[in-house]
Amino acid sequence: MSQEETTSPQVDVEEFEPQVDELEALRAERDELRDKFMRVLADAENSRKRAERDRKEAEMYGGTRLARDLLPVYDNLNRAIQAIPEESRAASAALIEGVELTLRELTNVMTKHGITMISPAVGDQFDPQLHQAMFEAPLPGTKAGQIIQVATEGFLLHDRLLRPAQVGVSSNVG
Repeated sequence: MSQEETTSPQVDVEEFEPQVDELEALRAERDELRDKFMRVLADAENSRKRAERDRKEAEMYGGTRLARDLLPVYDNLNRAIQAIPEESRAASAALIEGVELTLRELTNVMTKHGITMISPAVGDQFDPQLHQAMFEAPLPGTKAGQIIQVATEGFLLHDRLLRPAQVGVSSNVG
């Protein structure tokens, strides 16, 4: 073998330099486009999740204003039943039954739509997250912060407070 046969042919690197530069430019462009695509894909996924969360929130809490507007109706029906004197109950039995049925139906509809009642009892501890203190008074035999009177029930819509229960609280110390 002659020396010409064993040596590899000489390649002129400068001849391929424009193609290498073009290849590098294409790779950089590809990487840039891949990065943009991944960002757009992430933004689209975030938008989808946000829209789903907003839809669920609207479904759960969209009726908040209506629910708040129904609370005085509940209060008035409750007061109507409580205001009937004992001596008039027998004569007004049918009317009382109608009001009680209406109140029960209203309560069922509210429960069906996620409205739950906050009914504190006398002696329960005052919770500022659920109760509104209407007055504070010292009452013998109670501890400070105990509920001594319930004026009106409170209501939650799912986990949100619609109206706090209105209560009187003991101010006794010790």
